[in-house]
Amino acid sequence: MADSAFFTLLSHEALLAVRGADAAKFLQGQLTCNLNYLDEHTSSLGARCTPKGRMTSSFRIVRDGDGYLLAMATELLEAQLADLKKYAVFSKSALADESAAWVRFGLSGGDGALLALGMDLPQQADAVTRANGLTAIRLPGGRAELWAPAEQADSLQTRLRAQLREAPLDDWLLGQVRAGIGQVFGATRELFIPQMINLQAVGGVSFKKGCYTGQEIVARMQYLGKLKRRLQRLSLAHGEVPEPGVELFSPVHGSSVGEVVLAARSDDGAELLAVLQEDAVADGRIHLGSTDGPALRLLDLPYELDADREIQR
Repeated sequence: MADSAFFTLLSHEALLAVRGADAAKFLQGQLTCNLNYLDEHTSSLGARCTPKGRMTSSFRIVRDGDGYLLAMATELLEAQLADLKKYAVFSKSALADESAAWVRFGLSGGDGALLALGMDLPQQADAVTRANGLTAIRLPGGRAELWAPAEQADSLQTRLRAQLREAPLDDWLLGQVRAGIGQVFGATRELFIPQMINLQAVGGVSFKKGCYTGQEIVARMQYLGKLKRRLQRLSLAHGEVPEPGVELFSPVHGSSVGEVVLAARSDDGAELLAVLQEDAVADGRIHLGSTDGPALRLLDLPYELDADREIQR
C-alpha cells in the first residue's frame, strides 16, 4: 500500500526556529549545509555536529520570513535549542520551538493535490514553492512535504482527504528508507559523522562554505580519510520493526558491526537503513540484534556515491 498515492501527518518531528538579523550568519557557523544556497525557492538537508564531527541532529532547513525553520526528530529539539542558545548570546538571533505554530504533511504521489492548492512544485529535489500561506518542499524520490500554519490544519486535512488516502506514518518512513535518506534520532545522537549516513551524497554537507563546528573532521574524512562504516539499505523478512540504534552483527566480528538508522514496515516484512562496517557488507551475513538474530538482506540504494561531485557544493 505504501506505493500508492497518500498523505500522512508528520507527527514525529518538531520545528526549531532561528530568526533575526544575524540568523544566517549564526547558523552558517553551526551547520554542515551552506545557507548561501538557500532562498525562497530552495531548502536543504543538513546536520549539526560536535567538535569531533559527530552529529547531534540532522534536519531539513527552510527559509521563513526573517529566519529559518529546522525540522528534526522531536526528541532532539529541546537539547538542540538549549545548546544553540548558549552560542547565540552575542548574536542578533532569537531561537524558539515553533512546532505548535505549524502543521506538516508528507505527500507521496500527491502532486495533483498540490496543484489543487495552487502549488506547482518542481520535480528537482529541495525545490520550494509557496502559495496562500502554504509551503511545499520537494524531497528525493518525488515525494513532497506540505507545511502550513497550525490554524489551517483541519481545513487542509479535509482537502487532502478528498484526493488522497490518509496513511500511517510508517508508510512515509518506508519511502524515506527507500530514498536512502538517513536521519539522527535520540538513540543515535553523536554516533555518526555525516558521511556515515551519506548526508554529503544528498546535499546536506558543503565543503566550500568554510568553518563550522566539526568542519575539520568532516572535511578530513572527505579528502583524506577512508570511511570504514557507511549507510546501507537492508530488508528483514519477519519480526518486529527495529528501533534506531539497535545493533547489527556478523560472523566477521564477535562484536557489533553497525546500528539501525531508520526502519519501517513493508509488505514483505521491514526495510531499514543501517550504518555498517564495510567488511561485514562484503561478507553479506548480517543479523539483527545478535549473531544468531534474524538475517538481513542487503538492498541497493537509489543513488551513487561520487566524491568529486560531492565536494563541489
